[in-house]
Amino acid sequence: MTYFIIIRGPLGIGKTTIAKKLAKILKAEYVPFDLVLEKYKLDKASGSGIPAANFIKADNIILPKIKKILKRKIVIFDGCFYHRKHIQHLIKSLKFPHYVFTLKATVGVCIERDRKRKKTLGKDSAKAVHWLCSKFDYGCVVKTGKKTINNTLKEILSDL
Repeated sequence: MTYFIIIRGPLGIGKTTIAKKLAKILKAEYVPFDLVLEKYKLDKASGSGIPAANFIKADNIILPKIKKILKRKIVIFDGCFYHRKHIQHLIKSLKFPHYVFTLKATVGVCIERDRKRKKTLGKDSAKAVHWLCSKFDYGCVVKTGKKTINNTLKEILSDL
């Protein structure tokens, strides 16, 4: 049986690291949603982030391919997913079982983790995205602030 997983949360939370390791463990297809937005030039933010309509446009572009992949293997999406409408659109469009994991930590933890990256996005971006992502929780909430990557993975795997 196949299914899809959405790993969501603010920048610096560890989404990409978790999603890539999870994809390797589950032999799943990894889909970095930020790169999908960038590839199709839908990543332009306004005062309140990237509009939900842009995320849904990106969904509609990639959904045919994702549906084919889901016929044979698990798919893991990695992204901020700060629009509830976007998550609901994916779930409605992909008629497969699914799991959503919201990764959480304080804004300070996210800023510090972002600061350690090769390509930092900066304190202001970290605060803005943290605020957008923290507006709502969806699915299973995993607090990552004081956990190692392996402990976070174990928690997610136990929920699958």
